Amino acid sequence: MWRNITSNFFSLMVVILMVLGALIALAQSKYTAEGPLTQAICLQVKSGTNMRKVSDDLAARGAVSSGVIFRVGADYSDKSQSLKAGSFLIPEKATMADIVEIITRGGRSTCGTEIIYRIGVRLNQVQVRELDPATGKYFEMVSFNPAEDAVPDDYTKTRSKADVRLRIAMAEGVTSWQVVQALKAADFLEGDVAEIPPEGMLAPDSYEVRAGDSRASVLEKMQAAQIRILEDAWAARAEGLPLKNKQEALILASIVEKETGIAKERRQVASVFINRLRQGMRLQTDPTVIYGITKGQGVLGRGLRRSELRRRTDYNTYQIDGLPKGPIANPGKAAIEAALNPDSTEYIFFVADGTGGHAFSKTLKEHNANVAKWRVIEAQRSGN
Repeated sequence: MWRNITSNFFSLMVVILMVLGALIALAQSKYTAEGPLTQAICLQVKSGTNMRKVSDDLAARGAVSSGVIFRVGADYSDKSQSLKAGSFLIPEKATMADIVEIITRGGRSTCGTEIIYRIGVRLNQVQVRELDPATGKYFEMVSFNPAEDAVPDDYTKTRSKADVRLRIAMAEGVTSWQVVQALKAADFLEGDVAEIPPEGMLAPDSYEVRAGDSRASVLEKMQAAQIRILEDAWAARAEGLPLKNKQEALILASIVEKETGIAKERRQVASVFINRLRQGMRLQTDPTVIYGITKGQGVLGRGLRRSELRRRTDYNTYQIDGLPKGPIANPGKAAIEAALNPDSTEYIFFVADGTGGHAFSKTLKEHNANVAKWRVIEAQRSGN
């Protein structure tokens, strides 16, 4: 009798184990299978939320077929404790494994409402926008110039929401003084700025911040990013450049940044200045003269006068040899890389060509012809 009981017990255990194995295999299959979402959604994970609440939300919105399997899968992959707060875009047909990865890997939020404070060369702009999960495109809710426009009610209401994302977007070519002035006017930041960072040492980029962050901490992020970019570019620089150190590279990059906004031209523009430095020619570039006048504190807003071109300053490259005293703006990564890896050309001149770009030339004769063409275009535009 005991033999039969033992035999039946082991048979039952085998059956149970087989059923458990089948259930585990089914759960694993569901965890990695294409999800039920027919349209992307924006999932908001609030600070302090746990995986159970998230799984319930996902199940209620039809993003997962089983909240239990979702939680078990997250536990099994040791990611339950890595849940990040934020707003995350969950694409259609995302698997449970995909969703767990999205909400635990960290980084920037990928959807929801965000306020972007854009720091530009000529003006600053505050933009409130929201991502439409269905199209994957942002639509603008409100936009205004903080220096000139009244603050819209929509901005104030959005600004007070706990889940809104805040971003500082710094354009290439702005000066350190402009950045500091803009940060001082950002109402979601706190603290004073003890001193303006060295010109050129702030990396143009987009920086996610939080309400209450200090202005000093934002500047520190910008400086740390620029140091990394400059170090990497300097390590990968072309051989034989007439640049003694990283500071000179930064100065040249800032000139390249101010001379052209066209990506494909940067290395050509850099080649002109490199060729001039090699030949002992003066750089003769207007942006350096302008910086000598404004000291980076705003935009000149007019053409240069002959007297200003003749006046000798540490930045007037019509009057001094070599590079100016320091950078004239904060160059972006592409401009830094262009300065340290310029195209190999024989160009020593360039002038605007009327399309937004430049005409490059090897000889003074070619350059004078290009200048004549540009003057005709200028006259036509002015109606003369």
